[in-house]
Amino acid sequence: MRRDIQLNERAFSSKEVAEEVGIATPTVRKYGQILERNGYEFLKDGDRRIFVKSDIGALIALRDTDKPLDDTAKDLVYQQKERLEGSNETHIAIPDTYENSPHDPNQLNEVLMFLVKELAATREMNVQLTNDMSQLKTKVSRLQQDHHVISSSIGNSAQRTNTKIEQLTEQQNTHYETLLEQEKQKSELLQKEIQNMRDEQKKEWSSQNEFNKRLEEAIQKRSEKWRGLFSIFRK
Repeated sequence: MRRDIQLNERAFSSKEVAEEVGIATPTVRKYGQILERNGYEFLKDGDRRIFVKSDIGALIALRDTDKPLDDTAKDLVYQQKERLEGSNETHIAIPDTYENSPHDPNQLNEVLMFLVKELAATREMNVQLTNDMSQLKTKVSRLQQDHHVISSSIGNSAQRTNTKIEQLTEQQNTHYETLLEQEKQKSELLQKEIQNMRDEQKKEWSSQNEFNKRLEEAIQKRSEKWRGLFSIFRK
């Protein structure tokens, strides 16, 4: 049974020991198994090891040793046994029967003082835990509010963006339709002008043909007149 543990001595988890010693968590478990295999005693919570300062020192010794790990573990087990055998720590027990209770006033006062200190420490720890829980709830509430604000902002921004895109698309479609209508009107006007030019050209061609016919008829009449005069003179 471990008797080298001091009152209120801090306990470390495997993860905390790994960070403290500078090794991986699986290595902490490996070193613990090697130590236990050679007779080392750990505090246990079920199957889980609980480490104190002296255990961390043993792990550091295994980490830094140049000898085989089992040899170093045996040395550490020997040192632990000597430490346990030489431990002068006073264990305070409060038996259930009056006959085994301490009758020495000093010893009774020591027991009462110990209980008062433990009760005060427990109350202080409860107050601290209550404050921590209150702060944690406040932080969670703020995070939820921030999340809601961010989500609302993102939603509103996305909605505004979609609205702007729809407006721009509608404006672009309207502008395109306007340009298309203008081009259609220009094309119709151009076609009308071309048709007018063709009609004018046909009129000019028709007038020219009429003029050519009249000129040809006039020339033909004159020719016949001159032939008649020439025939008279010939007679």
